[in-house]
Amino acid sequence: MPEPYARPIDPILAAGAVVWRGDPADPEVAVVHRPRYDDWAFPKGKLDPGEHVIEACLREVAEETGLEVVLGPALPPVHYLVRGRLKRVDYWTARVIGYGEPADGDEIDEVAWLPVREARERLSYLADVALLEEFARLPLLATPLVFVRHATAGSRTGRPGDDELRPLDEAGEAQAETLARVLRAYRPAVLVSSPSRRCVQTLAPYARGAGLEIRRDERFSETGYDARETLAAALGLLDAGEPAAVCSHGKVLPELLAAVAEQRFPEAGRLADTHLDKGAFAVAHHAGGRLTALERYVI
Repeated sequence: MPEPYARPIDPILAAGAVVWRGDPADPEVAVVHRPRYDDWAFPKGKLDPGEHVIEACLREVAEETGLEVVLGPALPPVHYLVRGRLKRVDYWTARVIGYGEPADGDEIDEVAWLPVREARERLSYLADVALLEEFARLPLLATPLVFVRHATAGSRTGRPGDDELRPLDEAGEAQAETLARVLRAYRPAVLVSSPSRRCVQTLAPYARGAGLEIRRDERFSETGYDARETLAAALGLLDAGEPAAVCSHGKVLPELLAAVAEQRFPEAGRLADTHLDKGAFAVAHHAGGRLTALERYVI
């Protein structure tokens, strides 16, 4: 008789970072000591219920080390079993921008800053050593350009009036609030949006918190989109060299992302999938006018 079907157990989700400071060509990285296990590892911890993985990364790093960071490119996730249950830890490179006091004094009793070679010897787990090797191969000084698809705004079908004025719905407003917390990981200092109300509203919570204005640009709208002109606008943001975020539409972003990658990330080849769900975003890390990594995230 066959065994009854059992639903797979959801994995434990966690997030952490390889935090660095100093010369990007010869950085120091932060490793933490946990007295309960008497081990040395990178700062990390489990997601709170409903917490975005990037938000969790920022929180865990701050709680365990007291450090304020901005995220660079993602590192490969680490998987292992905890009492028979799969655990996935997502990691990023993270540059220090501020120092404070750690909150997890009982869990972490020491934070050590070490050159990469010494950190390799200090780490307790082979998975962390492999993570450090990946970190050492990446260009550390990169600038983010974040492409955001507007959050949910109900259906345009049957809605009277100008569709440019369609606002976010309740779920979309919640997505925009989450996005505001997540964008803290990249600290965009320039905000650009399609003039559509739903796009502007998607960036508004972050803009308020950061004290920034949102620049409206018709080239990122559905009606004003032009393949050449909109690409030029996006590359202009990239070449300006400041962290930036641009909010646009599902009818604009897939082609635009593919064109940006083709222009500035040719070694990646033709991108097979550039779709973004509503509220989702892509982070284009760039240095010297070229993309070094392109990542997609959902909200």
